[in-house]
Amino acid sequence: MKIKIYAIQSQLSNQRILLENTNILINNLKDYEIETEIVNNVEDLYENADLSLILVQSGGSENLFIENFGKFKEPYYFLTYGENNSLAASLEIMAFLKNHNLKGEVLHGENEYLAKRIKTLAVAPSNKKAEANLGLIGKPSDWLISSDVDKNIALEKFGINLVYVPIQELSQEYEKNIAFENEKVLGGHPFDPKEISKAEHLYNAIKTIGKKYDLKGFAIRCFDLLGSLKTTACLALSHFNDDGIIGTCEGDAPSLIGMYLVRKILNEPSFQSNPSKVNVDKNEILLAHCTIPLKMCKSFDLDTHYESGIGVGIHGEVKEGDATIFRLNSALNECFIQEGTIEKNQYKDRLCRTQIICHFPELNKILTSPLGNHELIILGHHKEKLLKYLSEKGVKII
Repeated sequence: MKIKIYAIQSQLSNQRILLENTNILINNLKDYEIETEIVNNVEDLYENADLSLILVQSGGSENLFIENFGKFKEPYYFLTYGENNSLAASLEIMAFLKNHNLKGEVLHGENEYLAKRIKTLAVAPSNKKAEANLGLIGKPSDWLISSDVDKNIALEKFGINLVYVPIQELSQEYEKNIAFENEKVLGGHPFDPKEISKAEHLYNAIKTIGKKYDLKGFAIRCFDLLGSLKTTACLALSHFNDDGIIGTCEGDAPSLIGMYLVRKILNEPSFQSNPSKVNVDKNEILLAHCTIPLKMCKSFDLDTHYESGIGVGIHGEVKEGDATIFRLNSALNECFIQEGTIEKNQYKDRLCRTQIICHFPELNKILTSPLGNHELIILGHHKEKLLKYLSEKGVKII
């Protein structure tokens, strides 16, 4: 059993006392045949370890945890002792994680209890290796009350490692006064150039975050950016999806995983859309959103983001013809898939900017057995390939 420990503490703490307390704790664990290794780099904490523990040595450690947050991995296990406000700091950190729907545990108590709990947690570690990191930049938007995904299920079922990134980290990256690469939208487009520049600046800030965490995709709590940055992520998401890097809005993790699987299985982009109207008798659905991969469009215009009236949204004229509608639920065990057609585009008020009218069978299931508030649209008929892959992963079609 290989237990690794990384220690965090306030720089104001008495280092001699912290070292004494740590040595006592480590020696007490040895009495229960638990050997530990203290590492000096977070990167070493998870390498060939049966269990990785974060030792909170003192009060005031919270900021150091946040500074290294992106390097730690869920679930987070905090080892504490009864001095130097170690427990209080651990509880504050756990409250932060709980507010962001992340799993963890504070390990605190008598030596016998600690040893027993550590041995339990170290049993049968998962050998599943992630094939892709997908980022959750901020938690799901408040109205997505059925969009939390169990990180362990995502890893075991699809080989996806969900990486949480605080939305504040993106805001800080955006605020940096650094030179980014050239803008992707061609100059001269008939829209406010200042708004385009802000939207492209956000694209590059997200790109920097993506490189930092080695992300193949991300979901972003984009509505928070309306107030803090006075811009929208619609254009950035379009660029990323065109480039094969999955980008979904509103922090929608099931849509993120669904779009990633579509790209993986079919090598196709997809349109994350809101169902706006459903006519069951006609098998007709109106879908709309303010972002879409431009590769799915015959042409496009730029507009403001619908709900806020600011930033840059996209009105795309989507290619008509065969299409597939797809939705994965948050438990990752059910899906909705149907083949049909995109009949026409429209551009009306009081809806998100890209608007398509489609025909699909069994649309009544969206009303009677909904899996969430977004549906994915893929150009072409792909039900057979999607079902083959998903059924092998234990996902049932509704």
